Amino acid sequence: MGKEYKGPDCIKGTSGYCAGCGHGIINRLIAEVLEEMGLEKKTIISLAVGCSCIMGDYVEVDKIQAPHGRAPATATGIKRMRPDNLVLTYQGDGDIASIGCAEIIHAAARNEKITTIFVNNGVYGMTGGQMAPTTLPHQVTATSPRGRDTSLTGMPVKLSEMIAVLPVAYVARGSVHNPASIKKTKSYIKKAIQAQVDKEGFSMVEVLAPCPTNWHLSPLASMERIEQEVIPYYTPGELVKKEGV
Repeated sequence: MGKEYKGPDCIKGTSGYCAGCGHGIINRLIAEVLEEMGLEKKTIISLAVGCSCIMGDYVEVDKIQAPHGRAPATATGIKRMRPDNLVLTYQGDGDIASIGCAEIIHAAARNEKITTIFVNNGVYGMTGGQMAPTTLPHQVTATSPRGRDTSLTGMPVKLSEMIAVLPVAYVARGSVHNPASIKKTKSYIKKAIQAQVDKEGFSMVEVLAPCPTNWHLSPLASMERIEQEVIPYYTPGELVKKEGV
């Protein structure tokens, strides 16, 4: 946030994310919200395993690298010991909806006063584009070369809808496929963080994001795919909003 990236010389001045990746946009939105709310000095982020851990290079707040899927458990421990800090988890769909599904469900069921930013690009991005719990029906991935067969693998997991039935403070789903959606997603992130500041309970924002590399599409075509194929299944909007949030 305002400082030049000081990573290894071989990558200085370049992004750790692939061209057209949605993570960079989402990192920026989180950084903007924290700065606008004056919370950057109080924030601790529990980073997931996967592309999401690259965020540690770009957002200048305190952070911890959690084991795969355990970011909510790590964040729970931090928040209970340091209740005056703002505690976030930043997780991809493979991390949060597969190996970490139990952790996020039970953190929400306990209404832990943490905030989760969940990036949904429908694949395991860092490890080669394998099918994830969020992969759409018939979507081609490294492990579903003929397209996802839901008769064998089941339907894609709508994690936000699962969380929304629990006694939580705020749940929303946004996207970053065009400027209007980016602006709305930023407002969702701000509301989710405000819910924690107000001690309302658990809050989560799912963000639909492109993965051009593993979708085998150009960045522009990836944004178009979100609008044409992803949004019809994963409907954006606020799913849970307590009065006053």
